Amino acid sequence: MLEKAIKNNNKSFDYRDMTVQLQQDLGTIQHQIMDAGLPVIILLEGWGASGKGQLIADMIKMLDPRFFSVYSTLPATDAEKRYPLMKRFWEKIPEKGKITVLDRSWYQELAIARLEQDISESEYKKRLAKVNTFERQLTDDGYLIIKFFLHISKGEQKRRFLKLREDDATKWRVTDRDKKRNKNYDSYYKQFDHMLEKTDFPYAHWKVIDTSDRKFTRFQMFNILVSQINNSLNSERRKTPVLQTAEIVSLDKPGFKLASVDLKDKVLTRDKYEQKLKKLQKELSRLHSLIYKHKVPVVVAFEGWDAAGKGGAVKRLASSLDPRGYEAVPIAAPLPPEKNRHYLYRFWQKLPKTGHITIFDRTWYGRVMVEAVEHLTDPHRIDQAYREIVEFESELVDSGVLLIKFWLQIDKETQLLRFNEREQNPLKKWKITDEDWRNREKWDTYEGYIEKMISTTSFSESKWNIIEANDKLYARTKIIKTVADELEKAIRK
Repeated sequence: MLEKAIKNNNKSFDYRDMTVQLQQDLGTIQHQIMDAGLPVIILLEGWGASGKGQLIADMIKMLDPRFFSVYSTLPATDAEKRYPLMKRFWEKIPEKGKITVLDRSWYQELAIARLEQDISESEYKKRLAKVNTFERQLTDDGYLIIKFFLHISKGEQKRRFLKLREDDATKWRVTDRDKKRNKNYDSYYKQFDHMLEKTDFPYAHWKVIDTSDRKFTRFQMFNILVSQINNSLNSERRKTPVLQTAEIVSLDKPGFKLASVDLKDKVLTRDKYEQKLKKLQKELSRLHSLIYKHKVPVVVAFEGWDAAGKGGAVKRLASSLDPRGYEAVPIAAPLPPEKNRHYLYRFWQKLPKTGHITIFDRTWYGRVMVEAVEHLTDPHRIDQAYREIVEFESELVDSGVLLIKFWLQIDKETQLLRFNEREQNPLKKWKITDEDWRNREKWDTYEGYIEKMISTTSFSESKWNIIEANDKLYARTKIIKTVADELEKAIRK
């Protein structure tokens, strides 16, 4: 792809006036972006001394600073390395109607890492897949990603380095690493070219610009920005979204039915419960220390019917853990900054670092249950969400996260008893709302979506653990034992 870099074939033409007009157009278009709720990501990659910093400075001159952010991507810190690879980039995605500009991006985890961090070929391929998945998920959600790679020849780069070093004010910008990269230009060229080829798609196309002529480079950048943003604003896809990918593999796996869960005789007496709970919590506390020692991150995800006992189960589970090493995250309706981003954004923010545990009381599965039943999200996005959730969980597992998922199953009669109990108990009345009663009326509809959810998203390392929860005491001890067993397996590995 580098051989096809856009070049100035008309050296005598003066691009200044056209560039000024395009720059002004970009300022005007920003208001259209805001009105349309279009989230835009503009990233600049390329060779050292190719002019990324100056181009970004030129780009933002006409923009309202309240509605854009600029980030410079540095090598991951030790703290960032304790999380899954893409977490720090998910945290930078813009809200609808805003722009994020990246001086280098997630692509630093590919070609540069392959050459300088000595990652394996298999790890490199995994990272390629993660980047492509990330970009596809964002563009499927309506994001516009504009990718620039700024290209210069080995000789031109060397000349620019020498010029920077001649000035005391700029010589610090040329590092030993820059010199090494120029010396090994051919190796970097080959790796960059491969990276561009493997990450170039219609929904996130690379624009490779030869930056030897700075005036032409500015013109091309503004011309591309204005053109692509206008195309996105006027696209029929924004009115009638379609799948970005040519083929979506069906993940449905028939067979699971909630009616198959045997809820009979899953009961504990209070005395038996107290004995088991004390023993299990002591064991879980021991295992939590070992998880911290071995730096294993853990995600425990709770889903279940209203009044199934999720809150009580989370409380008993958490009381066994060192409070410095876990976080319990209750998931309710998204706040405006969360609602205005991809739905997975808020879950990426709450992932645990190595050695820690995050407990989610309700999860990303709201996308394919509540949002589907209540028609809160377009059906085509619900269909895509099954694949996105499997990809999300696969990425967590691949990065070393131990994922434990629970569905708390009760029957309709038990739910009614608990609803009535809550209404009659002043201390519990706050737990029951009109929405709970409305959801109960849609029990059969929810049941179908739940069965599809479990069938579609249960795999060997992210399987659903079905908890018989008509008896809360039985359910709590089974949950803690399941978590303890899974921690034990992870420590043995």
